[in-house]
Amino acid sequence: MRADESDADGRDGTGSTTVDIPDAAGAAAVDGADFDRSNPAFYLNRELSELAYQRRVLHEAIDERNPLLERVRFLSIFTRNMDEFFMKRVGGLKQQIEAGVTEPTVDGRTPAEQWEAVLDAARPMFARQTDCYESVVRPALAEEGIHILDYDDLSADERAEMREYFERSVLPTLTPLAFDPAHPFPFISNLSLSLAVVTRETDGDGATFTRVKIPQNLPRLVEVVDGERYVLIEDVIRANLDLLFPNVEVVEASLFRLTRNAEVRRDEEVAEDLIDMIEEVLEQRRFATVVRLEVEAGTSERARRTIVDQLDLDDREVFERPGPLDYREFTRLLDLDRPELKLPEWTPQPHPRLQRRRTPLGEAGDEADIFARIREDDILLHHPYHSFTDTVQRFLAEAAADPDVLAIKAAIYRTASDSGIIQSLIDAADNGKQVAVMVELKARFDEQNNLEWVRRLEENGIHVAYGTIGLKTHTKTALVVREEDDGVELYSHVATGNYHSETAKGYVDLGLLTADRDIGQDLVKVFNFFTGPSLDEQFRKLLIAPVTMRDRLTECIRREADHARAGREARIVAKVNALEDPDLVAELYEAAMAGVDIDLIVRDICRLRPGIEGVSETVDVYSVVGRFLEHSRVYYFENGARDPDLPTDAPGGHPEYYIGSADWMTRNLDSRVEAVAPVEDPEIREQLRFVLELLLRDNRKCWEMNADGTYEQRQPGPGEPEISTQTVLADQARRAATDDEIDRGIPADAFDETTLLVDAVGSDSERRSADDGGDAAVGDSDDGSDAVRSASEPTGMSVETDGAATVAETDGAASTVATNGDLPTALSANPGAWYRPDSDHYAFAVRTPDGTVYRKTADGAASAIERYRD
Repeated sequence: MRADESDADGRDGTGSTTVDIPDAAGAAAVDGADFDRSNPAFYLNRELSELAYQRRVLHEAIDERNPLLERVRFLSIFTRNMDEFFMKRVGGLKQQIEAGVTEPTVDGRTPAEQWEAVLDAARPMFARQTDCYESVVRPALAEEGIHILDYDDLSADERAEMREYFERSVLPTLTPLAFDPAHPFPFISNLSLSLAVVTRETDGDGATFTRVKIPQNLPRLVEVVDGERYVLIEDVIRANLDLLFPNVEVVEASLFRLTRNAEVRRDEEVAEDLIDMIEEVLEQRRFATVVRLEVEAGTSERARRTIVDQLDLDDREVFERPGPLDYREFTRLLDLDRPELKLPEWTPQPHPRLQRRRTPLGEAGDEADIFARIREDDILLHHPYHSFTDTVQRFLAEAAADPDVLAIKAAIYRTASDSGIIQSLIDAADNGKQVAVMVELKARFDEQNNLEWVRRLEENGIHVAYGTIGLKTHTKTALVVREEDDGVELYSHVATGNYHSETAKGYVDLGLLTADRDIGQDLVKVFNFFTGPSLDEQFRKLLIAPVTMRDRLTECIRREADHARAGREARIVAKVNALEDPDLVAELYEAAMAGVDIDLIVRDICRLRPGIEGVSETVDVYSVVGRFLEHSRVYYFENGARDPDLPTDAPGGHPEYYIGSADWMTRNLDSRVEAVAPVEDPEIREQLRFVLELLLRDNRKCWEMNADGTYEQRQPGPGEPEISTQTVLADQARRAATDDEIDRGIPADAFDETTLLVDAVGSDSERRSADDGGDAAVGDSDDGSDAVRSASEPTGMSVETDGAATVAETDGAASTVATNGDLPTALSANPGAWYRPDSDHYAFAVRTPDGTVYRKTADGAASAIERYRD
């Protein structure tokens, strides 16, 4: 069952009314017989696609299945998102129009056509938000004893109390700014609420327009009765204007709100100093062009015309709205002690591999350093399910204090105002380590915060790079250089999210902690670019934008198409925040026409149309909107792995997984420094497979796109269990943190079968083992930690076993570890518990009661033996 996106004219509890996104070329006009990648009909408009996402966000406020205060939270989120959309996207369109740009985008629209289309599309969305609040949420709050009252609804005693509050606490903060021959029209700041007050002298002559700014440093929801009765501060001010304007008649007082363009730029190449340029941009943004005026319903034509004329606005930029104009501060209601009206509180869990009270072997009391645990095996972090503080922050904090650490390097795009990450870097410098930090000053809306961090870091003697000409640095990477007994080791963190402890509590992001030497060496090159003159174009494993990523992604997509043309099963699954790049969209179309099965999990902007006959019939596009913001990026390419008879000279044979910072947008591939890492550890690939499968099966928060750009929300049918990705992952993280038998962050065992692969079907090691007379190396375990699966058919994420897997001994790992050398005691004392697998990636295979686990190092293999010993 599905619920359609609904429009402003119709709504029910499930959102069952279809919305048609205005589009220049409908899906019916598209014909795949003669595919032309330059045909605008094949591309959805970027701006309208983003508005479609905002409809899905607003649906969370409308959906009666959500707890009441969660719906209030999404009213606030919708306001914030639309504010940013107008500041960035509408502001950019208006800037292009004023510059005379008429070149159409790939979907065939000029800037002026897009500007008109988005204003038309946004208007009913605001009406729907107001209707949701006034008709549904506000009455529901009242039923629960939380009353947001009109001023006239207060009792006489309450009005007297509010008048006293106004005179004592509010009146001294107000500054009326008149507009008359003696006073110019006042400056009105971005996103500030104001009252347009029209007054008349008592003798009746003339009228004066005065702007009164609603103070932003006082509570917007004024408590009349603690936790039960509230009134908006603008209503308190309006009802007591006689105290602010004595001896004149207040003719009217109407609420209004401005949005200004945030797209203020300067030419970096001619700027003498990037810091000075950013400071100038911040100053210019305060006075930027107005792109939207919201006015209260019932505002007089005189007051409205005064504002419109003085700000040189087009009437189409005016949005008249009943009710509150700004819902951002309504989140204050979430602080009420009303757990029955909220989602269950979520506390990020410790990662089992990094719990201080657990050793890698599951023994209590161990205080092994984080680097020993990363050496054992790569670690997948999944926020907000895993604690950012106890994982990423701990990684850098321990590096800062570790006497063996020689250097720390980090790329900061956004970070918290009280960042523990920054403090760890300062501590590292104080401890005599080499510290280099890239702080991106051009991170939109975080410029001021990042300027302050640059100054603090430099004051502590840290080398700071704060921008590169023509590129934004968007990588989420850190590197620790550590001297150890066998030489200098590199420990890397490659992630999809920022080093921001607060957003890590509400954004879904992935991170890889690894001691992989190739990834470390690649990061060395990236950090050298931040402080040096040029970016290397040769990397061992990482995909780096803008030098290698686009070519590599194109190669992977085309390779899948080649497999499909050769008659092999081919599959692409990509989870990104946005799919906007026209060239990648065209490549995906051509792969789909070749027969590749493509699933795209795209949170917001998507230019590609699924389900076009002859073009994209094998493509499905999904979007998951839930409690946490889906922000992680994962790419999966099957790479011919289902064909056990793949010719030796054919490309591929093993599925590929990647995670990293880059969306599939032109700006990410060509105008930003991005880093994406391959994931090679089978256990981590198993966890990523689980996440992708879960997203594709979600029937609670998942939406499916139609060819015309509209979306329908999945719902469980009669008798079907509800599957909510974020709920399942929270349960998995909680279980992993409390079960001593699990040492992976995501147990990944909720489904009986799966369609994605971790390893190749009929892989070389399986066939070689069978040829030697042994059993296939399946190593399935009840926590999902398989190595090579027997895969004549899809296997389950939850596999019951009745004993250890029988694995043929091989000497295929000799190229990785030629001799035993000085083995740890656990290996030398238990020769029957391990062997050397035929693997280019793993040096040791350990037999356990649950199957076989694979390790890169002798220490890791010893730890596995110890963990499962009697």
